[in-house]
Amino acid sequence: MPEVLLLRSASSVLRTVFLSRLLPGGPGCVRKLSLNLKYQQGVRLNVLSSSLIDGRTLSKESPSHGLELSAPEKARAASLDASEEALWTTRADGRVRLRLEPFCTQLPYTVHQMFYEALDKYGNLSALGFKRKDKWERISYYQYYLIARKVAKGFLKLGLERAHSVAILGFNSPEWFFSAVGTVFAGGIVTGIYTTSSPEACQYIAHDCRANVIVVDTQKQLEKILKIWKDLPHLKAVVIYQEPPPKKMANVYTMEELIELGQEVPEEALDAIIDTQQPNQCCVLVYTSGTTGNPKGVMLSQDNITWTARYGSQAGDIQPAEVQQEVVVSYLPLSHIAAQIYDLWTGIQWGAQVCFADPDALKGTLVNTLREVEPTSHMGVPRVWEKIMERIQEVAAQSGFIRRKMLLWAMSVTLEQNLTCPSNDLKPFTSRLADYLVLARVRQALGFAKCQKNFYGAAPMTAETQRFFLGLNIRLYAGYGLSESTGPHFMSSPYNYRLYSSGRVVPGCRVKLVNQDADGIGEICLWGRTIFMGYLNMEDKTHEAIDSEGWLHTGDMGRLDDDGFLYITGRLKELIITAGGENVPPVPIEEAVKMELPIISSAMLIGDQRKFLSMLLTLKCTLNPETSEPTDNLTEQAVEFCQRVGSKASTVSEIVGQKDEAVYQAIHEGIQRVNANAAARPYHIQKWAILERDFSISGGELGPTMKLKRLTVLEKYKDIIDSFYQEQKQ
Repeated sequence: MPEVLLLRSASSVLRTVFLSRLLPGGPGCVRKLSLNLKYQQGVRLNVLSSSLIDGRTLSKESPSHGLELSAPEKARAASLDASEEALWTTRADGRVRLRLEPFCTQLPYTVHQMFYEALDKYGNLSALGFKRKDKWERISYYQYYLIARKVAKGFLKLGLERAHSVAILGFNSPEWFFSAVGTVFAGGIVTGIYTTSSPEACQYIAHDCRANVIVVDTQKQLEKILKIWKDLPHLKAVVIYQEPPPKKMANVYTMEELIELGQEVPEEALDAIIDTQQPNQCCVLVYTSGTTGNPKGVMLSQDNITWTARYGSQAGDIQPAEVQQEVVVSYLPLSHIAAQIYDLWTGIQWGAQVCFADPDALKGTLVNTLREVEPTSHMGVPRVWEKIMERIQEVAAQSGFIRRKMLLWAMSVTLEQNLTCPSNDLKPFTSRLADYLVLARVRQALGFAKCQKNFYGAAPMTAETQRFFLGLNIRLYAGYGLSESTGPHFMSSPYNYRLYSSGRVVPGCRVKLVNQDADGIGEICLWGRTIFMGYLNMEDKTHEAIDSEGWLHTGDMGRLDDDGFLYITGRLKELIITAGGENVPPVPIEEAVKMELPIISSAMLIGDQRKFLSMLLTLKCTLNPETSEPTDNLTEQAVEFCQRVGSKASTVSEIVGQKDEAVYQAIHEGIQRVNANAAARPYHIQKWAILERDFSISGGELGPTMKLKRLTVLEKYKDIIDSFYQEQKQ
């Protein structure tokens, strides 16, 4: 059995190859990537595996043969006959009319053309970093491109058909990237599947996207596919890369075997497929998390990907490698649009170095990777930032008196400065002293010593968390968008920031609010090159999302201030309409409760078609380091709260099981204070309950990006909720 990529085996060895530079092609703009593989002194580059790219294999190709890359100018000039095309389609092989308008005239181009331009500028730079035997290895953009081509030819040999998918079921890795880029090069559609998905969920997605090939990382994921293979008529092969299959199986290949198969496909055959690709064709499918009904396949075009990777990231102040090579850590699920556009496609656009975290990153090892890599730009969903905050608070609580007081002083001084003079580069002496003595060391311990941009998105973030990190001199820059807008449609940056806002619209895009109320709050509707092609095989759902004028209706509620900064107020579908007809957005009330009561982890407001509002609460508890499951133990911050109010409790069960009088009274008083600040009595929380366990992904209350699944919570805790209102009847 051949060695498997990244298999931690003693016999695994690295091979080297010497790659020639891009050669100017004389007059005109056509260039060739020479594959003259003569050893070039001083250009020694490590690679993952001998079967991916090595001197022996590549030397079989004629030294005089250059892989002709489609010149961007030639391809851009190819006709985009859009006269008969609509703005949307539900067919995988469909095309759409691109939204080229006077305010958004940038020329469309394909993913291959984007990579071509990256090679021209960044070919020798490190593209991907991964750890093997506790040592970081790097792959250049040249190597990245060549491996992606080999994978593309392997997929073609396995029978990948045009407008069919390669589904990827694995944790972030170089192989994920090779498979994704190789799929697009081969004319297929990249489809990510969450690693936490059940076999049934995998079957639905793989069948819906007509997957010809499924790529998995481990035997555990392979077992899921083997269970459902009989129900997948389009599936021809499975490729496994992290672990070898348990035994030799028909149509199950290692990544090395895929590469070997691909050698039978001529380079010219792949070039011919690449040359026919157009920017208005689908190349990526992102499946929504399916909080209501089956997941929807969001179809993204090559133009969606390349335009957003370029202009969406520019709005976030991501730098091209000519100015500064961005270093990022890839750890969030690549099946989600936020991680995919940020890690994978933006990385290629600007020549970033993407370093892969361990699969257990969210169980506690992420900070180790951050310290080793020292990213210049970092993105996390709100829950990740909250967990970092809670960890800092725990460490601070266990520190000595003087250290703790120093941290509190430094954060207090810095927060006040950042709130009163957010754009003032000349900081007062006390702020600079606090940063030098205390905060710089905290950021270094977190791995953020060189990090200039910290982003969040995918879910709302509490004011408490944003203010906490401001106190550490870490601004958290929000982005707003959906899978249906290829990720960011609004962005914040160091030069475009307002606390609690989601930033301003990406230049070249448009926004409007419909059905605004007296406070200027309305449904957010989007237009631009970011807007998706349609939902695969779902015409009715596509009609619901895109109106007759081509505007995407997000279902999110928000308001715009005078300077164009967006503030999200909630989801249209989450809006609570009480039995009395009052419209109550739940998020502001939930956030107010969490701000008032630092012991509360999650708060969910209830009251749709009910006579009054009620709330479910969970308490802040530690996570099991192995499983990331909520434990019964309270966090240091929660224990502190208990001590302050006169309770000796240190576990959730002590408080809930014994109905700890001091804690319950303190929560009651906190909710009363929130009620006192409410606009009117219908906005008051009249009843509440503390649950025995915090919300989690495994519990079903949170989605893969830690977003609250309200319908699941309503169903799971139906008896508790019903008891609120049954008591009222008695």
